[in-house]
Amino acid sequence: MEINKPLPLLGGLSAAQFMRRHWQKKPLLVRQAIPAMVPPIERSALFALAEREDVESRLIRHGKAGWTLRHGPLARRALPPRKQPAWTLLVQGVDLHHDGVHALLQQFRFLPDARLDDLMISYASDQGGVGAHFDSYDVFLLQAQGRRRWSIGRQSDLRLQQGVPLKILENFEPEQSFVLEPGDMLYLPPRYAHDGVAVGDDCMTCSIGLRSSAVGELGADLLARVAQAYAEALEDAGPAELARYRDPTQPAVEAPAAMPAALQAFARKAVDAALRDPDAIDRALGESLTEPKANVWFDSEGAEAPAELHAVALDRRTRMLYDARHLYINGESFRAGGADATLMRRLADQRALGPRELSRASEGALALLADWSEAGWVHAE
Repeated sequence: MEINKPLPLLGGLSAAQFMRRHWQKKPLLVRQAIPAMVPPIERSALFALAEREDVESRLIRHGKAGWTLRHGPLARRALPPRKQPAWTLLVQGVDLHHDGVHALLQQFRFLPDARLDDLMISYASDQGGVGAHFDSYDVFLLQAQGRRRWSIGRQSDLRLQQGVPLKILENFEPEQSFVLEPGDMLYLPPRYAHDGVAVGDDCMTCSIGLRSSAVGELGADLLARVAQAYAEALEDAGPAELARYRDPTQPAVEAPAAMPAALQAFARKAVDAALRDPDAIDRALGESLTEPKANVWFDSEGAEAPAELHAVALDRRTRMLYDARHLYINGESFRAGGADATLMRRLADQRALGPRELSRASEGALALLADWSEAGWVHAE
């Protein structure tokens, strides 16, 4: 992507300018970010996704009895009539299931793929919303159909209402309010409070959300992955790596419950050995960031790669990243270097390779692409 080219999506700013001026700093309202906006998915198709077991969906209502929340799958008959006010259907990860929505998400790849999470769609009747709240991550709110009024503010009081099934701010203090028409977009940095309410029927809003890992959660995941990789490596290790703790100089003790200092030192040495590989954390991170979500799977039954590969394209569900020494795809890592590494990085960036590019691939690279094709990770011609 050309990061210095002015973009209508960002109100005439280039991607580089947006990142310097607004990213995690201040909101940006863009009128007609996508001119002549057409919803990327039909309402009926969105409702059909909400019925599926492998799609996360929620139905939120607000009335005299307060807020109610119901998790999917949601049959069509479970949804209120379209003209009934104050209800919202949220469908998560629509980009994983619909080509048009996936294509819309690609417009935001001026951000690292490692940070882009998914595209959620909110369909609301008149007065529908989810209450005043804040997100711990950046979000782009793109109005696809109908109108929605957004009230926003830099909230210092982050206390939440008690006894409700949603995380709604107790004392929301809006500073600005905007009505977004189809094609308008609002960017909000993390923890910027906001409340969106549909103005009229058939309100559809696309929320492009970013990944923002909590340090403790990420650390625990990476350490578990490093430990698993180390355990697998030990299966083929020699006697030196499998050495057990020995203490031939251990004296008799008067305090049997006291931990031996030598055993503690041995334990620290064992952990240091697991982290000795300087790439261990990087590999664990790449595998973690590309790991498919729990409700994503690939149908590889009966898949067979063509005898000759003329073009390949990543499946919309496939996540692929790279660093200086590795490729990461759908939770797996591969050591890569030379011309093949350059080719695979191009695949990750472009999400497709054509005949000219594939003509330069080695037999090993072509074999790997064929394997990915049979796994359903790429589509080959």
